[in-house]
Amino acid sequence: MSKIAIVTLDVFGEKMAGPAIRVWEMARYLSQHHTVRVLTFGEAERDGDGFELRGTSVKRFEQDLASPDVVIIQGYLVRTFPWLGHRSFRLVVDLYDPLQIESLEVERDRLLEERRISFANARLELQAQLELGDFFLCASNRQRHLWLGALIQSGRLTPAVYDVDPTAEKLIDLVPFGLSVQTPIQTHRAIKGTIDGISLTDKVIVWGGGIYNWFDPCTVIRAVDIARRSLPSIRLVFMGAKHPNPDVPAMKMVAAARGLSDELGLTNTSVFFNDSWVDYSDRQNYLCDADLAVTAHFNNIETVFSFRTRVLDYLWCGLPIVTTEGDYFADLVREKHLGAVVPFEDAQAMAQAFETLLSDQEIYDAARDRVQLESASFRWPNVLEPLMRYCDHPWYAVDRPLSQRTRSKPSIEAKEEHLEQSLGTLAKKSVESIRLNGPKATLKHVRAFVSKRFQP
Repeated sequence: MSKIAIVTLDVFGEKMAGPAIRVWEMARYLSQHHTVRVLTFGEAERDGDGFELRGTSVKRFEQDLASPDVVIIQGYLVRTFPWLGHRSFRLVVDLYDPLQIESLEVERDRLLEERRISFANARLELQAQLELGDFFLCASNRQRHLWLGALIQSGRLTPAVYDVDPTAEKLIDLVPFGLSVQTPIQTHRAIKGTIDGISLTDKVIVWGGGIYNWFDPCTVIRAVDIARRSLPSIRLVFMGAKHPNPDVPAMKMVAAARGLSDELGLTNTSVFFNDSWVDYSDRQNYLCDADLAVTAHFNNIETVFSFRTRVLDYLWCGLPIVTTEGDYFADLVREKHLGAVVPFEDAQAMAQAFETLLSDQEIYDAARDRVQLESASFRWPNVLEPLMRYCDHPWYAVDRPLSQRTRSKPSIEAKEEHLEQSLGTLAKKSVESIRLNGPKATLKHVRAFVSKRFQP
């Protein structure tokens, strides 16, 4: 039995987003055979389920981590705590969410200089993770190809590593997002006959998860506007317009989607927005109350390397899926005939897909049956098996044996770049703070920032 620590930045409560859900399910599964502690720098508003869950802080983190055999990390942690790569435990890095590519989209509406600093921070964090990890996780073969290239460039995939493991599966393996082994049971109606404007006989399309800037809700709304002319009972429900993690910034796309829906006269008649976030334990009541699921995105590299975790819930609840082309799940939907795949930003094609699936019972039932069959391969015990094997018998990376894990100082270049980013962040936060809190409170925050970031 191994002692395992999983470290994340996300919020744990009744409402949880993808990163927290992944850690939660990972911890539940691993705790069947190991002792698991989850540490989060976000809020921990619930107890663990077979594992320990607690909040931590920068000051307490090293003490809270204690002496595990394996540490699994997710998100921006290594540059803040570089000692993670120089201790006797094995370090597992979860790369299922390509943070440097996500940064390109998250910061897209900011000033170019702010975006440059943010992207540099993401790139340097990734570089630190690639240099110090013993074992890496990714969500798809597309991602694995991306990370293998990065690992080669980082000097981690060497002749010595290759000779021991020509497949490189001991360096990086597939651990996708998963879905529950429990059959979803609807205990109450959350949409039909519950939301004003949606009757028990309406045809409901559900958009699971948040509305982020890299998604395309506007094409979906336009498609509903087209389809309602021949299918008046069509309804579109956005399950989460507000992210449960307060550190996640408000997304411009939320306002764009609401504005378009208002402009077309669809809000609260054909299109509905849940202004909060559905509880994790209640999500099946929404999904099982729907007839169809949709996801839409744009033609960019974020799409290519994404793994849309909301689609797993669609599969879990047996919902046929209409999706834009270009990502992992679009390929799966097309190959397995799980619904319909449409071109980027093509509202007419999407409307046609809605009409066909919601009007032709034979086509709909066949797609639903195939979705239910396909869902079995994504159950958490199946997708987490490579991680369980690792934790059962953890190893040090071939090129990073315990004898070589000495503390190393960051290069002058890295120090200077980190200093530049910190100064940029300080200037930005100071301007915002003066506007909101006044100069006196701002000075106090600046002193705290400087003492934390620029201590020798």
